[in-house]
Amino acid sequence: MDRNYALEFVRVTEAAALASARQMGRGDETAADQAAVTAMRSMLNSIQFDGRVVIGEGERDEAPMLYIGEKVGVRGPNCHRVDIALDPLEGTDLCAMGHYDSISVIAVADEGCFLHAPDTYMDKIAVGPECRGRIDYSMPTSEILKTVAHCKQKHLDDLTVTILDRERHTDLIARVRAAGCRVKLIRDGDVSAAISTCNPQTGVDVLLGAGGAPEGVIAAAALKCLGGDFIGKLKWRNEHEKTRAKAMGITDLDRVYRIEELARGNVMFSATGVTDGSWLRGVHFTSGGCSTHSIVMRSLTGTVREIQATHVFGTKPGYEAAAK
Repeated sequence: MDRNYALEFVRVTEAAALASARQMGRGDETAADQAAVTAMRSMLNSIQFDGRVVIGEGERDEAPMLYIGEKVGVRGPNCHRVDIALDPLEGTDLCAMGHYDSISVIAVADEGCFLHAPDTYMDKIAVGPECRGRIDYSMPTSEILKTVAHCKQKHLDDLTVTILDRERHTDLIARVRAAGCRVKLIRDGDVSAAISTCNPQTGVDVLLGAGGAPEGVIAAAALKCLGGDFIGKLKWRNEHEKTRAKAMGITDLDRVYRIEELARGNVMFSATGVTDGSWLRGVHFTSGGCSTHSIVMRSLTGTVREIQATHVFGTKPGYEAAAK
């Protein structure tokens, strides 16, 4: 993929973040998500490429969400064909209620490089670069934590483990605490939490537990760019999910996926903060404009750029709807 796409994708997440930030704290999750989707779709359709959404907001009959299989971009005979994994607003509840760590994210790879993950749960392990290749899904929780502590040259009781605050994680939380580690429970946003394992300033050492499978693919793409590691195993809730997965091309329902199986080849990733978070600042509105904070990354080079931008309303047609 052309590296010049990187800046284009930052504009996509900026627009979605700006639009949804207008709905921050208003208590309406649907309005916040819809604003992000509309802005992201508009910006994607201004880019010269042939894009297909493979991780999106749902099926076509759930439109106007960015649905799985939707084609985006200004397509032409020589346009590059890419697959897109996106979440216009990760943490809709976080945004609607004014909580931390709501972001807009997009990952892009060459055609056929992302796992087409069905809308089910995925059991996840995310760690930073120090632990890459050292973690295995078959390890007991205590052994995973000991390995992370060893790789990061920390004591077990200094490790911070992020887990979604869900009833299904009661036993996992107990095991982590029994191992002597600290637990950071989050309401939502495990893509942001997975990315945080690669930034020492966040204080997060490992992400454990089950969350959305589509978000797992997006997190894997981000961690690949950052040099971290990610392991996922799909967790089926019913037979309908298994049938749908087979229709999407998944044949081994019990497979444990490593990071390269979730996001292969050259990957680009962009995220923009909607609300303030552990890594990214949220959208801050000023008189006649706003500021945004984004990261854009490429797995090919390992380059990670932080972009702090100032936007002036009325001068950018692609952002105009978000300003209203």
